[in-house]
This record gives sequence, C-alpha cells and structure tokens, in this order.
Amino acid sequence: MAQIRNFGPVARLRSDASSHVIRYGNAGIRQSGRGLVFWFGPRTSSIAEVPMDDREATLFVKGRSQDFQAVTVQGMLTWRVADPELLASRVDFSIVMTNGQPRSEPIERIVTRLAGLVSQTTLEYLAGAPVRALLDAGIEPLRARVETALADAPSLAEIGIAVVAVRLASLAPSSELERALQTPTFEALQQKADEATFERRALAVDKERAIAENELANKVELARREKLLIAEEVENTRTRATGEAEAMQVEAAAEAERIRTLETAKSEAELARMAIYRDLPPAVMIGLAARELATKLDRIDHVNVTPDLLASLAEGFRKMPPVVDAR
Repeated sequence: MAQIRNFGPVARLRSDASSHVIRYGNAGIRQSGRGLVFWFGPRTSSIAEVPMDDREATLFVKGRSQDFQAVTVQGMLTWRVADPELLASRVDFSIVMTNGQPRSEPIERIVTRLAGLVSQTTLEYLAGAPVRALLDAGIEPLRARVETALADAPSLAEIGIAVVAVRLASLAPSSELERALQTPTFEALQQKADEATFERRALAVDKERAIAENELANKVELARREKLLIAEEVENTRTRATGEAEAMQVEAAAEAERIRTLETAKSEAELARMAIYRDLPPAVMIGLAARELATKLDRIDHVNVTPDLLASLAEGFRKMPPVVDAR
C-alpha cells in the first residue's frame, strides 16, 4: 500500500516495489511504474495503485452430474496482473489522496469474475458425465479443462489478468453417495480380508496337522525303540538268568561232588575202621566200647559187674595171644 504524506498544498507518495502506481493528470497518465516516489498535488491528481504480486483465490463449486448426483469441487486459483494500465482503466484501483487507502474493492471484483468462469466451466464438465465416470477420471481432466478455459477466456485478457495456476484438491460426491459408492469396494476388500483370514486359518490347520503327524511319527518311533529296548532287556534278563542258572548248576555240581567225595572218604574210613574192629577179640571190643562210653558220660555214679561179664572178660583175656617183649 502506498504511503502518502501531506505538506500543505502538496503531498509526497512512496510506493512498494510490488505495486504499480499510475498518476493521472490533465486527462492523461503523468507517471506510471513500480515503486515510484514523487510529489503531487492532491487537488489536481488522481492516483491508482495496482498490486503486481501473485494472488490466490479459493474455489468451491457444487454441481450435479449427468445422473443428477451432487458433486463438490474444491481448489485454489493463482492469478496476477499482466497489464496494470489496462486493468486500471477497466477496474477502479484509485486510492484516497490523504492516506493511500483504496476507494473500492477491486480485488474482490476480479476474484468474483474468476470464480464465475471457473464455476461455469466446472458445471458444464460435471453435467457431461455420470458420477461414477467423474470419480473414476479424477480431478486432472477437470483441472486441465478449467485451466484451458481460463487461458482462452477473452473476459480476462481484455482487462489484463493472467491465470498462473489452477490447483484442484478434491472432487467428491455427497456423504451419502460416497458411502454408497464405497460399499462395493468395502465389501470386496472385506471379502479379500475374509479370504486371507480363511487361507491363514487353513494354513494354520495344515501346519497343526503336520505338527500332529510329526508328533505321531515321533511317538511311533519312540514306541518302536521302546519295543526294541524291552526285547533287548528281556533277552539280557534271559541271558543273565541262564548264566546264573548255569553258574548255580556248576556250583551245585561242585558241592555235590564235594559231598560225594567227603562221604566216600567217610565211608572208606568207616569201612577201614570196621575192618579193624572185625579182627579184634570181644574183650577188646568191650573195652573200647567202655572207653567210648566213658568219654560220652559226664560222671559215673556206680558200675554193676556181673559174674557173666567177668567170665566173659576172663575168657577173652585167656584167649588173647601172649605179649612178647621186644626188648
């Protein structure tokens, strides 16, 4: 915005580099340029200030498709002044001589004209196709069509306005229609998700079956090995029992042989002793018997000697052979 300082009958104006200032006087242009600083007479001059920087305007168009469905378009439009003197001659950009404020709202008028052109082009485009085709095509065909329409619009060229860029953010139906259109896609995605879930479950079942089969195979193998182990233990037990039985048989045979040998020796000794006793006289036998009896008794209280016993002893002594002295 231009800065104006008044000094009595004259004033001094200082403008920014982003503004094009046009000073009119005596039915013509006295000065024109960007970032001017000059003195002027407020009563004899008229000044217009045209902004030269890029400006943006918000776009919002609500229309109907060929099948009578509500569609909303949103975006941004960037424009600039191509010919400031031409624009100042068609649109009032004059400022107040005392403070530099605009006398009217020229920017709003330009934005309104741009929005009208965009709305006309957008409504024609939306009405030319059903909503499904519009949504499938996206925003790029509409953006290109709006940009072409604005570039070729004579109503903009004749006032010195140029469109820099058109950016569309969305092309969307109403919320109810959007939900209705999303339902088939949502159902298809849900179906794919269910199929993926079923496949995952089937895969899990296959893995569980493989694990169960592996466990069963392990159990069968363990049972087989256990059977072999039991058979080996039975065989070892049988072998051990057979060995112990054979050892006991050998031991019993040895013990029997020892007893047999001992008894044979006792029998032979007894036979030899009996042979010795067989040749002894009765008196000697009686004496030996008496001695043996005496060894078995703890004490002798009394002894009975009968005449028969004495007669037998005397007869025995008589029959005994005489003892020869070897000396």
